[in-house]
Amino acid sequence: MFGNIFWRVAVAALLSHSFNAFAANDAELQTIREQLQGLEQRIAQQSSTAPAANGGEGAFNPAISLILSGIYGSFRQAPTVPATGFAMNANNNGYTRGFSLKESELSIAANIDPQFRGVSTFSLDPAGGVSVENAFVQNSALGNGFNFKFGRFFSSLGYLNEQHAHAWDFVDQPLVYRVLWDNQIGDDGVQLKWLAPTDMFIEIGGEMGRGRGFPGTDRQNKNGAGAGVLFAHFGDDIGIEHSWRAGVSLHQTRRENALSTVGAVSNSFSGDSQTAGLDFVWKYARNGNNRERYLKLQGEYFQRKESGLLTYNLATTDSYAVTQSGWYLQSVYQFMSNWRTGLRYDRLDPGVAAVGVLNAGNVSSDYAFNPSRLSWMVDYSPSEFSRLRLQLVRDNSRQGLPDNQLFVQYIMSLGAHGAHQF
Repeated sequence: MFGNIFWRVAVAALLSHSFNAFAANDAELQTIREQLQGLEQRIAQQSSTAPAANGGEGAFNPAISLILSGIYGSFRQAPTVPATGFAMNANNNGYTRGFSLKESELSIAANIDPQFRGVSTFSLDPAGGVSVENAFVQNSALGNGFNFKFGRFFSSLGYLNEQHAHAWDFVDQPLVYRVLWDNQIGDDGVQLKWLAPTDMFIEIGGEMGRGRGFPGTDRQNKNGAGAGVLFAHFGDDIGIEHSWRAGVSLHQTRRENALSTVGAVSNSFSGDSQTAGLDFVWKYARNGNNRERYLKLQGEYFQRKESGLLTYNLATTDSYAVTQSGWYLQSVYQFMSNWRTGLRYDRLDPGVAAVGVLNAGNVSSDYAFNPSRLSWMVDYSPSEFSRLRLQLVRDNSRQGLPDNQLFVQYIMSLGAHGAHQF
C-alpha cells in the first residue's frame, strides 16, 4: 500500500513540476509521457508481486476455472463394441445413448514463486467422485530455454494429446487415439523440454513416468520408470497468413498382465510396447486475422509394435507379436466470426499378428478389415466462454456393424482460463 501511495505522489509531483516550470513543447510532452508510462509499469509490478502482510488473505491468488459439458448421443449400435482387430486395446469412448452429463473440469493455476508455477485439474465424474487429471509443477527459470515439469500431466507426444477435452475440435478423439491411448495418455513422472533460441520454433524433450496410463500397467510395487517418451516439435510462420507445426514422437513401455475381455473371453498380455508417431498442423488466416476467418488442417499417424506372451481365456499361453497403426486427417474452417465447420476421416490397420502354435486356433491373426470413420461437425461460439456443437458420424470401425451417430454438445467455461496451444 505504501509503495502505491509513494508512486502516485511521485507522479503528481512530476506533473506539477513539469507544467509549472515551463511551457512544454511537443518533444517535452513526449518525454513526460514516456516517464509516466515507466512509472505506471513499476506501480503495476509492485501491485502484482508484493505479498500481503504476514502472508494473510490475498497472498495467494490463483486462477480458477470450471468447465461444464453435456451431450446428447444417438447410436444404432452399442458404443461399447471395440473396433475390429483391436480387442486387446482400449476401446472405451465414454459415450452413452440419450442425454448425459460429461465430466466437469475444475482447474487451479498460479505462480508459486519466481521459480515455480503450479497447475491442477480435477475431473468431476457425473456419477460422483473426483479424480486428479493433472497436478504438476513447472520450473521455467532454469535458463537457456529449459523447462522442467514434474507431477501428473498429459504427455507431449503427438499434437492432440496435451489438449483437454473442451479444446477438441470434435466431440470425441480420433479412432487412433481411442484404441492406442484410451483417448489420452497421462502419467506420473517428470518432463524436460528445451526451446531452441532460434527464429524457427524448435522444441525437444523427454519424459519418464510410472507407466500408469494405457498402454502401460501401473508399477505400484516396482522402483524406477515404467514408461518413457521422446518428442521433437518444429514450426514457423510463412508470411503473416500461414503457419505450421510438425512433430515426431516415440513412446515405450511394458505391459504386465494387461487384461482384455470381449464377450465371455478374457485374454491377458505381457510384453513390450513401442509406439512411434508423426503429426502436422497448418493454419491459414487471410491478412493474419484469425478472429474472423481461418482454416486449419491437421493429421497424425501412429504405429505400435508389441511382442510378448498372450494367455487366451486365461488358460493357454504362447508368443504373440503384432504391428498396428492408425491415422486421421481433419480440417476445420471458421467461415464467420462465431461459426466453424469441420470434417475428419479416421482409419486403422490392425496388422497381421504372429501367433504362437498353441493359440493359432484361438486368436485371429488377420482380420482383413480396416476400421474407418467419417465425421462432420458444425459449432457456434457466442463468446470465447461458450460453445454449442452438432456432429454427425458414419462409423465403420466394427466389421458388419456400420453405425450412423449423432451428437449434440455444449461446453461452458467459467472463470479464468489460459490460452490453448498452437
